[in-house]
Amino acid sequence: MKFYQKEEFLRLLQQEKEKDYQQEEKLVRDILQMVKVSGDKALRELSKKYDKVELTDFLVGEDEVQAAYQRVDADFQLALKKASDFIRHFHSQQKPNSWMTTRVEGAVMGIIRRPLQKVGVYVPGGRAAYPSTVLMTVIPARLAGVEEIYICTPPDSSGEVNPFTLVAAQEAGADAVYKLGGAQAIAALAFGTESIPAVDKIVGPGNIYVNLAKRMVFGQVGIDLPAGPSEVFLVADKKADARLVAWDLLAQAEHDPLARSVCLTDSYQLAQEIDAKINLFLAQQERKNIIEESLAKNGGIVLLSSLEEAWPLINTAAPEHVGLHIEDPWPHLAKITNAGAIFLGEYTPQTAGDYGAGPNHVLPTNRAARFASPLGIEDFFKSSSFLYYSPRAIFQEGEYFEIIAGVEGLYAHARALQIRREKANEKRSSDCARDCGNQS
Repeated sequence: MKFYQKEEFLRLLQQEKEKDYQQEEKLVRDILQMVKVSGDKALRELSKKYDKVELTDFLVGEDEVQAAYQRVDADFQLALKKASDFIRHFHSQQKPNSWMTTRVEGAVMGIIRRPLQKVGVYVPGGRAAYPSTVLMTVIPARLAGVEEIYICTPPDSSGEVNPFTLVAAQEAGADAVYKLGGAQAIAALAFGTESIPAVDKIVGPGNIYVNLAKRMVFGQVGIDLPAGPSEVFLVADKKADARLVAWDLLAQAEHDPLARSVCLTDSYQLAQEIDAKINLFLAQQERKNIIEESLAKNGGIVLLSSLEEAWPLINTAAPEHVGLHIEDPWPHLAKITNAGAIFLGEYTPQTAGDYGAGPNHVLPTNRAARFASPLGIEDFFKSSSFLYYSPRAIFQEGEYFEIIAGVEGLYAHARALQIRREKANEKRSSDCARDCGNQS
């Protein structure tokens, strides 16, 4: 891996710009328009062109789900159940509550939270299986009370969905799984077709075409956040185990040639040991070519004068994952303000978070952790505010709003307040006269 000084690496971060995807954007726009106009006909043509499969029906049938259970072993089913339990436990703590308050007598206001009705989940597939993504997306939606949850995932060349994905979908509680991938899947979920229902929000990771499509349909539907290549920043002190750091870097790099794996340390000796371990372990990896390209293009070990230099660098990079290979990591947690997920201590690998320890693995990337959060149960709720004024309360407070409306030149707004205050004052006078008469 390449070694960097802090200033050199910081300059590299600051110089990076988002890649220009004009060609990909045009292709995605064309796909969206095709599906919007031609529905299932376009989906069949696009599936044949990009997934190399001819489909007459996109819906996965019950017989296919049952067959999937026969193809997965008992160990996987047990692991899936345990991971599901852990994810449910974590996300059940996140449920937002409705609330109500009063400011003055007769003024009542608050927020009422309601789950979304229909959610679409994109799960990458084709040649690989991502049952963990099914759990991380469907379980929070189901906990939130979403009524209908539909998964789109690309089939293999024989038109089948990976059995591990299907079993995960069944266990997590998805209502249906459709054999559909790429930008065309996002279009189908956003606009609806003859066989695929339109949804209110689309969540889940995908490639550049999927993420561009999600951006383009935002407004037609909600989206979680467009995710970029995966990334990890590890902070390692002098006592860190070079083997563990090396494996965490390799694990991140095997995702994608564009993945970023970075270690920050104040020990040159440790940096050398980590580099040596990576070279040793790399020869054993099935995804050796992907890892080598990722580490060569986007990996690095940053040498620091002290570990205190790591925190502002991390907060500038705002990475998806941060791992603390530090003897006592807890005092440093508060120093990290921009990160998708933080893993404390050498016995806490990012892999545990990826596969079901509890926190979600759908995370902000590409510096989005400055303003975005991990996918959670909150993403499947919407809120409505409510407000009630009694005659007395609007008479008391309406004057302030009337003044502001007048300043903005919206005189009908001001008048709508003024006549209510006048009516409230008349009622107040009438009530006072009646009460005074009753007393006499």
